[in-house]
Amino acid sequence: MTAAGEEPTASAGERMHALVERLYPLCRSITGDGVRATLDIVGEYVPLEVHEVPTGTQVLDWTVPQEWNIRDAYIADSAGRRVVDFAASSLHVLGYSVPVSRTMPLVELREHLHTLPDHPTWVPYRTSYYTPEWGFCLAQETLDALPDGEYEVRVDSTLADGHLTYAEHVVPGQVPDEVIVSCHVCHPSLANDNLAGIAVATFLARALAEETPYYTYRFIYAPGTIGAITWLARNAERIGRVRHGLVLACAGDPGRLTYKRSRRGDAEIDRVMSHVLAASERPHHVAEFTPYGYDERQYCSPGFDLGVGSLSRTPYAGYPEYHTSADNPDFVSPEAMEDTLAVCREAFSVLDRNRRYVNLSPYGEPQLGRRGLYDSLGGRSDAKQAQLAMLWVLSLADGERGLLDVAERSGLPFDAVAGAADALAAAGLIKA
Repeated sequence: MTAAGEEPTASAGERMHALVERLYPLCRSITGDGVRATLDIVGEYVPLEVHEVPTGTQVLDWTVPQEWNIRDAYIADSAGRRVVDFAASSLHVLGYSVPVSRTMPLVELREHLHTLPDHPTWVPYRTSYYTPEWGFCLAQETLDALPDGEYEVRVDSTLADGHLTYAEHVVPGQVPDEVIVSCHVCHPSLANDNLAGIAVATFLARALAEETPYYTYRFIYAPGTIGAITWLARNAERIGRVRHGLVLACAGDPGRLTYKRSRRGDAEIDRVMSHVLAASERPHHVAEFTPYGYDERQYCSPGFDLGVGSLSRTPYAGYPEYHTSADNPDFVSPEAMEDTLAVCREAFSVLDRNRRYVNLSPYGEPQLGRRGLYDSLGGRSDAKQAQLAMLWVLSLADGERGLLDVAERSGLPFDAVAGAADALAAAGLIKA
């Protein structure tokens, strides 16, 4: 399917960047019409099943909060000039601000203002999801220029019973066992955190749909923390089918790739991502699990203990632009998002082909030439590598080790090992 205005001749990176630019102006939060508008646009790229969960619903140890929506907000000086205007940027309002309509002196107003003194031209991103407060975020230089006096303050918002909204897209596989790919859709005008993650997830789903994957891939678009918790609470019967998972965030900045291991530390996705990143020779870092970060901490919580890691470029809070107006579409690049997408595709290709095989001719080395397996290598520049890969697969095909084990033990590329396994299986020498 082609989204509105999508340029089919553009590169995947350019199209992902265009999606980021479309989503950037929307005011998102953990609930509300901004999330729905975001999912409407994503739904132009991949079909989505949208879920609405009512306020007050118990989800694990949490409760779905009231829905927040905002129409307008501003601070105006005595002449009626808007010195801070929500219409200029959704970051200007403290997320989940309760309604307010007052006139007050600057000295009182300051208690509700948030700035970044170390970056006087940037606007910070701040929220108050579970405490009834109101406030504005603005550049320090804007605040410094405000004279003493009376200011009109207005936040035209609503906090009322409604719904929490999340969505899923499923790419059917050959087996019902699932790989989940999760991204958060709650942040307002922040390009890297996490519009780039949404874009990479969406184009990854598109790419997988053009193939016939082994696993079923479930893409989850949900608000951070409360959204993932809600999904887990509502999918207890599906949890047992989740074999692997990946959280995508901060996927478009210029930094090196960073993979954060699952809580298990040695889940198959951890091994696959480490192998793919190392084999690619890309600059990268593999970080150990910590119970702080994005929604991997929900999927990996002890009661679920799913094998879910997290892929980003520069991790959260690891770059100055994080949670500020400087995290804009200019901060993310088509090239970085395309590189993140490529790593995901490489990793899932390994994950999909990482089978365990049994050698059907385990007593001595089978005669490969008689089966035409050596002849098939004739003229190939990698004939020696392919032959060695066959021998390694035969040696380790004991039903306990997967092809990734073979690649790691032999030092051979996974693709060579998987190709050897395909040839040996076709010759009737091994079976999965």
